[in-house]
Amino acid sequence: MNSLAEPVARVSIDLGPRSYDILIGSGLLDAPASWSDLPDATTAAIVTDSNVAPLYAGRLKASLSAKYPKTTLIQLPSGEAHKDWAAMNSIFDALLGSGCDRKTLLFALGGGVVGDVTGFAAACYMRGVAYVQIPTTLLAQVDSSVGGKTAINHALGKNMIGAFYQPLRVVADIDTLRSLPKREVAAGLAEVIKYAPIADASFLGWLEEHLDELLALDASALQTAVRRSCEIKAIVVGRDEREEGLRAILNFGHTFGHAIETGLGHGQWLHGEAVGCGMVMAADLSARLGLIDAGYASRLKALIAAAGLPVRGPDSLKVDRYLELMRMDKKAHGGEIRFVVLEAVGRAGVRTAPDGLVTQVIEANSA
Repeated sequence: MNSLAEPVARVSIDLGPRSYDILIGSGLLDAPASWSDLPDATTAAIVTDSNVAPLYAGRLKASLSAKYPKTTLIQLPSGEAHKDWAAMNSIFDALLGSGCDRKTLLFALGGGVVGDVTGFAAACYMRGVAYVQIPTTLLAQVDSSVGGKTAINHALGKNMIGAFYQPLRVVADIDTLRSLPKREVAAGLAEVIKYAPIADASFLGWLEEHLDELLALDASALQTAVRRSCEIKAIVVGRDEREEGLRAILNFGHTFGHAIETGLGHGQWLHGEAVGCGMVMAADLSARLGLIDAGYASRLKALIAAAGLPVRGPDSLKVDRYLELMRMDKKAHGGEIRFVVLEAVGRAGVRTAPDGLVTQVIEANSA
């Protein structure tokens, strides 16, 4: 591959013939070398949303123009509420209307919603076309763009309809994070923080030390955080691509968090906000199960709060509704809820817990 302006971090996802690289650095959106060795195609399509399109779609199209002169721009409505069949169909309509074939390359330019919907559309269109992830939010750069999970939401649950479908590459341009509202930055930090308690105890200390720099969007701190997050996820995905075991630990905080998102209605809380609160609950559950010290759970809660994330669940969501929604979680077996818990500092696993104990956790951590 042609050289890119330094410093650029490269993290590899080792999946045999489906292996690919994550490029992390500044200026990648405009660098021809970011795209130079992708497959040739007579047509390409950039899928983005109404927030991101005015900021970056023109720049990306110009950067791709030499290699893909016939590039269609597909703009979706913004927000989690539009992560649905209607968005999928609008992509299909545009692709078919533009004469896109099985060699067409899709570029997902945006946050987690755009990446998930585009990836699922790529998995389905003509039984599968190639795609590239270009995440423009912190949450997408450290989590949703990496690992090939693609999905849309259903009224009864988040990400219930989808496919495992790996991209050809992930291009994470740190510069795009400068346009994020503070709330989106905080939401992304939830997924960064997640990696410390489940896989790297020392990373928690680094995050505590550098949190102010991350919140101020310091490029060096962001690149380090994104790189380390992707390194951890790459190891997990490389060992368990289809979430048959180990990969479930990446859902730390998500069982409680998805219940909050679905219970309130998709889009009321940002995904990262729900995960942040969910991690507080999951750490509390871990402590009540006797797996970790309560002091460590409190330390994690303090970092989540300092990042600007909610640490108490919404008062409108009652315990019975939590339990009902969590029984539909993808990790649940036969209606039995399975939680990602901290088995030790820096190590996670999946366990069940009595409803009574879960009720105590929810009540102790709700507004």
